Amino acid sequence: MRRARTLPSAGLSLVEVLVTVVILAFGLLGIAALQAKVQVGSIEAYQRAQAVVLVDDMRARILGNSAHAADYVTAAALGKNDDQPTDCTTLAIGSARDQCEWSQELKGAAEQTGAGAATGAMIDARGCVEQLQAPDPTAGVCKPGIYRVSVAWQGLHPTKASGLACGANQYGPDANRRAIAVQLAIGLPSCT
Repeated sequence: MRRARTLPSAGLSLVEVLVTVVILAFGLLGIAALQAKVQVGSIEAYQRAQAVVLVDDMRARILGNSAHAADYVTAAALGKNDDQPTDCTTLAIGSARDQCEWSQELKGAAEQTGAGAATGAMIDARGCVEQLQAPDPTAGVCKPGIYRVSVAWQGLHPTKASGLACGANQYGPDANRRAIAVQLAIGLPSCT
């Protein structure tokens, strides 16, 4: 009896290669999407770090001039679209000059492109100083002044909206706004 010859399956290797290429393509697309998410996260982290520096800067300015802390309270947010001068050296040293310099920092004036455009801060940064409690030096009461320094900026993707008022409704849907704040109490050391 003769044995039937079995022929190798023609094209089986080609199908295997094609399936491998398709799987590899989906894997590479996944890696590209992950890379894009990592880039957005990196930018968001950088902006938050910049905001922390700016909040701390204004906090230090207020503490350095604590006798005039109430003068730092802002009626409108500083930063984007404010009416602060571009040259703060024309202002007297004190709260007005500190607000002007902080506004320039919020606008990114610390770093500029070759064309002179400010790029050093967050996207559309705004800063606010609010008085939460007025100081009361009345004998026996002695309540310190309590202030909140806030910085808001444009986020790259929507998240939960911030409960802070600074920059509210300035970034399209409020879920695109990022904001951080610090509270500080200005004591009354001579109060009894």
